[in-house]
Amino acid sequence: QAQLVESGGGLVEAGGSLRLSCAASRRGFGFTAMAWYRQAPGKQRELVASIVGGGITNYSDSVKGRFTISRNKAFNEVYLQMNNLEPEDTAIYFCKAVRSGPVEYWGQGTQVTVSS
Repeated sequence: QAQLVESGGGLVEAGGSLRLSCAASRRGFGFTAMAWYRQAPGKQRELVASIVGGGITNYSDSVKGRFTISRNKAFNEVYLQMNNLEPEDTAIYFCKAVRSGPVEYWGQGTQVTVSS
């Protein structure tokens, strides 16, 4: 059973940057995709960015040009570089990993708060 642990959240002023990290408990799970989601208070969880094994990325329109998703070579870690943060980016950010099945794994979430 894969366990995902996120880190890097915190409080930042508008216009600032944060880098989130998500690491699986070990290598060799055979993930085919990893992604970041977020959930703001009173709202549904939404996809922020995703990356597949071949390196193809996908972003929500609200973060295009500001956020960058990347992964390590072993594909058991995924990162989210968030620049030019806005108060609307305030949310709990969750990491998700998928392997064939499909089987999904979720992290516990990390809080990102952007002050105006």
